Amino acid sequence: MGDIEDAIDRADREVFTREPPKALKARINFLMGRLKTTKAVAQELGVSQRSVERYRTGERKTPPRAIADRIEAAVRSRWQPLVRNRRRKQAADRTGITVETRARFGYTAPVGTTDDGRMRRLTVHLPAAYAQRLFDAQQRGAGDRELRAIVAEGLQETYFKDGGTRADRLEVEFTDIDYIDVSY
Repeated sequence: MGDIEDAIDRADREVFTREPPKALKARINFLMGRLKTTKAVAQELGVSQRSVERYRTGERKTPPRAIADRIEAAVRSRWQPLVRNRRRKQAADRTGITVETRARFGYTAPVGTTDDGRMRRLTVHLPAAYAQRLFDAQQRGAGDRELRAIVAEGLQETYFKDGGTRADRLEVEFTDIDYIDVSY
């Protein structure tokens, strides 16, 4: 996963109305409810079916750290899909998203202006149209480059061009992301 997709996933987790199960047995049972078979759960986690059965019965209580992380990620990715979808729809239809980032922004601008990239820390609220494009691109499996381009265009139009009131020929590049956080 890329920086943008990670930020969207973190934002998804912030909209949960309840915390996902914490106990290993409860997490495995939750995955069993979603994936239906021990074989499917085992494939998802990269372990044997027998290991899944041991986790489920409580015979094995502490998996190795890497497996515990995969279990947690699998549970979180399937937790409260209706809540997550409702919030995404709201952001895409009405409220938009807020992007907080520290990254290098480079510019293609008219002669006589600086085009040197520099690190900036920005917190910008992007309109719903950009949220819709971002979610649609993520759903169809777009790569980080395409997701970055959508965010860069949103920042360019909203922040740097101020909705079309200035810097009309400015083109912004969004590179060297130090951190990025998305909320909606």
